[in-house]
Amino acid sequence: MNDALTRPEPLTFREALLFWLKLGFISFGGPAGQISIMHQELVERRRWISENRFLHALNYCMLLPGPEAQQLATYIGWLMHRTWGGVVAGGLFVLPSFFILIGLSWVYMAHGDVPAIAGLLYGIKPAVTAIVAFAAWRIGSRALKNRWLWGIAVCAFLAIFVLNLPFPVIVLGAGVIGYFGGRFVPDVFAAGGGHGKVAVTFGPAWIDDDTPPPAHARFVWRRVGWVLAVCLGMWLTAIGALTAAYGWDGVLTRMAWFFTKAALLTFGGAYAVLPYVYQGAVENYQWLTAMQMIDGLALGETTPGPLIMVVSFVGFVGGWTKAVFGPELLFLSGAVAAAVVTFFTFLPSFFLILLGAPFIESTHGNLRFTAPLTAITAAVVGVIVNLAVFFAYHVLWPQGMAGRFEWASAVIGLLAALTLFRFKVGVIPVIVASGLLGLAWHLPR
Repeated sequence: MNDALTRPEPLTFREALLFWLKLGFISFGGPAGQISIMHQELVERRRWISENRFLHALNYCMLLPGPEAQQLATYIGWLMHRTWGGVVAGGLFVLPSFFILIGLSWVYMAHGDVPAIAGLLYGIKPAVTAIVAFAAWRIGSRALKNRWLWGIAVCAFLAIFVLNLPFPVIVLGAGVIGYFGGRFVPDVFAAGGGHGKVAVTFGPAWIDDDTPPPAHARFVWRRVGWVLAVCLGMWLTAIGALTAAYGWDGVLTRMAWFFTKAALLTFGGAYAVLPYVYQGAVENYQWLTAMQMIDGLALGETTPGPLIMVVSFVGFVGGWTKAVFGPELLFLSGAVAAAVVTFFTFLPSFFLILLGAPFIESTHGNLRFTAPLTAITAAVVGVIVNLAVFFAYHVLWPQGMAGRFEWASAVIGLLAALTLFRFKVGVIPVIVASGLLGLAWHLPR
């Protein structure tokens, strides 16, 4: 552990790689939980990046389609160790979840319902709800520094909870408020929300507020062309190869095109795009059934990695159901389909970060750009609270308000919240303990 008064030593690529690998296995709790874990590890414990630089990067990722936590890891990895740093950070954020989901999907398709897995999921779901609520509290306690930012957070919650406004509309509205607020009441929307810069309570960071952007983080038009050519070339080569091998109407080609479109529509996180995925995968292409889609969502909620990784499950089940390589090679059919879906879902995220991050770094400390992002952060706190309420409702009343109340889930959720808020226990022990409690309650029944 670094001395709290000294700046950490420059981080080697190997040290970063080992951390990103670890993060890929512990990133539970959906985007809110994952961002909370990254904040604890990168800002508070290791001090590799300052609070303001972390939030500046997060605000940009919130504006993009795609999984914001994975994009944040890619951004910070790129900032620390250039393009390969970003590719490794973003890739390792996804790969553990991908392989875990391949295994779980095989168990699901080959062996049907497994009581032990159902019991574990029963306990983990309320724990995930507590983790999301804890993340909202952690981020809100730092981002909501005055009544105006609190007001934006409350309005954002009401807008999505009561009015059911789309997340992009909320982000756009918050950004507009921040833009004009930065012009007319700049103290309110300055970093820290009217109290100057966020107080440094964790000691100096390796990439601190006053650390100039490294050479590779400077905006250069030539680099824009290079990123565009490489990413577009990868996409064209991959979808061209699938079209040549299986035709445009082939299952794998259809999946590649469909999930490319889905990746560009995921504003507001996985829940915002799930209706689109459901409509296409279940109703139009019939790659899986509605009940299989719900089961896949449960698996996606309780494995590490972005919740949008549920698309890997969709791909596996679709490849298995359609027997892409014949009835004797069902596992291979599912695994290859899952790999195709994952590649085309996440390629746009890498492209957007590597393309736009240099420009975002050039805006650090510029109130014209940071004020809208400060307002967006406040709005995101309200949206995360809504997500916690959404989870709690479906966990505690799985058949709706007219159905029975799951008091066992409520007890597990309250215990998880108590250990997180009061005793500051880590996310992984909470997940493990909650899963075991769910197993102990579920199996005898």
